[in-house]
Amino acid sequence: MLDVIKNNPMSRFFLEKKQSLLKHKDKLIWFHSFYALLLGIGVMWLGAKDFRIIRWATIQITFIWLSSLAIPYIFSWQKLSDKWKERFRLLINYFNRNFYQQMLFFVLPIYYMSTTFNSPNMFFIVLVAASAVLSTMDIVYDRFISVKAFILSLFFAFNLFACINVMLPILWGFRVVHAVRISALFAFLGFATFIYKLSDISKTKKKIIIAASALMFIFIAEAGRHYIPPAPIKLDKTEFGTSFNRKQFKITSPITSLPTGTKKVYVISHIKAPLKLKEQVKITWLLNAKKIFSSSNYEISGKGEKGGFRLWTCTTLKKIPPDSVLIVEAETEAGQLIGRASLK
Repeated sequence: MLDVIKNNPMSRFFLEKKQSLLKHKDKLIWFHSFYALLLGIGVMWLGAKDFRIIRWATIQITFIWLSSLAIPYIFSWQKLSDKWKERFRLLINYFNRNFYQQMLFFVLPIYYMSTTFNSPNMFFIVLVAASAVLSTMDIVYDRFISVKAFILSLFFAFNLFACINVMLPILWGFRVVHAVRISALFAFLGFATFIYKLSDISKTKKKIIIAASALMFIFIAEAGRHYIPPAPIKLDKTEFGTSFNRKQFKITSPITSLPTGTKKVYVISHIKAPLKLKEQVKITWLLNAKKIFSSSNYEISGKGEKGGFRLWTCTTLKKIPPDSVLIVEAETEAGQLIGRASLK
């Protein structure tokens, strides 16, 4: 048979091409990963333009969830050879990687716009970005993430949380605090089903891991909100001044540095939110990292003006020490930092 192939020019040509492709297989896969990364950057641009497209993520999440859970049943099918089982696994991985890429690169700019730099919530967007990049790496996903049940469970749970946490406020107007809690619940369910179905450990260990993960997700939903940007709400800009016209809702004497002596300082905070969203927001003033004023919670609505929903606060500054820094922060009712502005 081999002699026939060798003597046939056409067969010999295709055999040589196949051997050449197999020789450079990993290089071609990495090239595809680079292409997927460039495609992801395009999806980021789309995500920044129209948030509502995220509704398609419900289909993608469902597909990833069900197809991943189907893998054990495919491998238990006796009629399939090992070669075909592996082919099915790689095919499922191909679709799942692409859906992860689309979802994560789409939500990344939404989280970016709600992230306050030099604050704890930067940690979360770094994780989302890392997860998005990992989803483009075919070799890493196929040979490391998808074959280790615990890692795959964490990967899916985190990405599920990141997507649902953005989806709920944008599509259905959920308050950010409720979105975090519901997303944590879905993330727990995703993690638990993956551990239960995809891992080969004993039932006792599965129950212990699932119980521990329940406590972890409760902690994230309640104590870890400080590290999660309140997407899709964002602080657009902050204006400082020493006088304020209430009728025109306008700073009439703007300032760019801290005044000397005793002065009453006004601040207008411009906050943007999607159309359906309603949220409780408070404004906190800090002078040299010490809290000097905190407003009550104000109800903001996505139906605010085109330039953003505007909140004004004021306080009197007395005997300001040299080289002082005034920081004004906008926070949700749950303590998630929307943004901050400073005056020196």
